[in-house]
Amino acid sequence: MKLISLLPADTYTVVNKSIITEDDKKNIISLYEPIIGPIAISLYFTLLRDIRLLEFISTDYTHHHLMTIMKSSIEIIKIARESLEGVGLLKSYFKEGEPNSYVYELYSPLSPKEFFSNPIFNITLYNNLGKLEYELIKAEYELPKIDLKEYEDVSKELNLTYKSSSNIDPIETREKNSLNIKLESNIDYDLLIASMPKGTLRESALTKKTKELIDQLSFIYDIDTLKMVEILRTVINERGTFDKEELRKNTRKYYQYNNNGKLPTLVYRTQPEYLKSPSGDTSALAQITYMFENTTPYDFLKIKYKGSNPTSRDLRLLETLLVDLNLQPAVVNVLIDYVLKKNNNKLNQSFVETIAGQWKRCNVETAAEAMELAKKENTKYNKKISQTSKSKTSTQEEPVWFNQEIKKEEMTPEELNEMEELLSKYR
Repeated sequence: MKLISLLPADTYTVVNKSIITEDDKKNIISLYEPIIGPIAISLYFTLLRDIRLLEFISTDYTHHHLMTIMKSSIEIIKIARESLEGVGLLKSYFKEGEPNSYVYELYSPLSPKEFFSNPIFNITLYNNLGKLEYELIKAEYELPKIDLKEYEDVSKELNLTYKSSSNIDPIETREKNSLNIKLESNIDYDLLIASMPKGTLRESALTKKTKELIDQLSFIYDIDTLKMVEILRTVINERGTFDKEELRKNTRKYYQYNNNGKLPTLVYRTQPEYLKSPSGDTSALAQITYMFENTTPYDFLKIKYKGSNPTSRDLRLLETLLVDLNLQPAVVNVLIDYVLKKNNNKLNQSFVETIAGQWKRCNVETAAEAMELAKKENTKYNKKISQTSKSKTSTQEEPVWFNQEIKKEEMTPEELNEMEELLSKYR
């Protein structure tokens, strides 16, 4: 990218690309300021103020105007602008001239649900604030839990409430608009290649997909260029290429070695509060759902293995589900439980990833949604089995929660013992 010097005389115009509400302003302060700092937030609101007269687009200003309003140097303003760009609140366009000119597009922040579901934002906010402050802010966005199981939805549909009287052509209007988040590479690939022993790594091995993986691992495990060189040297083969799974494994080992055996926060994260079930239900099924929602995938797998630590292969699979597919922790727990029951207590990676891909496409976010979809898929599977063999395979079991009307007295002693063992750690 071309190196551009920002000067006080350079002009800029602000364009509002979204509808920015009072709630958005609150969310920017509560969720974004702990990540990018107060100066970047001040710049955002100053640019928003510049649109106040025309609402959609501002008049032309110089950057000296920003320096005067914010009482900051041009260098600090540039850093603040780049911080806004990094988190998707601002997009900048440049045109060379006398003077140079810029167009700054303002975008809405992510909704709280999108923010807390985003592993990068969620982890960064937690790390910057610490557990206590993070929990206080998260509590501000938690919805009250209301059990609607005994209620009936009696809302009228639009066509039953109103009648259309004419056909009017639609017009193009502004709408809520957030930017997709870009993950800036932490790796200097020129330095990486130059630091490798000559002839060991083929540049063709660094494809776009491979670089994306390296960038993701670099961010999740906080690995810089020279540390990544050390890790890559352990996985390069005689052809000058490397296996992606080996790179994942060795990066994880490197992180664990330097962090007392711990893994990144995601593996130890429980279901976000706003995606948990309403409280008050004391049925056995509700208790199982509670366990799915309040257990980290690491701990859940450890419990299923009778206290044994998950293997490195299992941890790699959890990482794929939580990081690559961005599934919620409770959904991962349901998936683990389902696969272990249906696959003779084996976590077959291809089987897991096939189901996980389907659940991701179906936008499954809660334990209840995952359990319901698993039951539907199991019904289809059993129909196919009965059509071909007239009976179910004897080696496959079904999770206890497949019965929606489950009550404790209906469980077998083995099922009851299993559920009690799982729930005992969370009471």
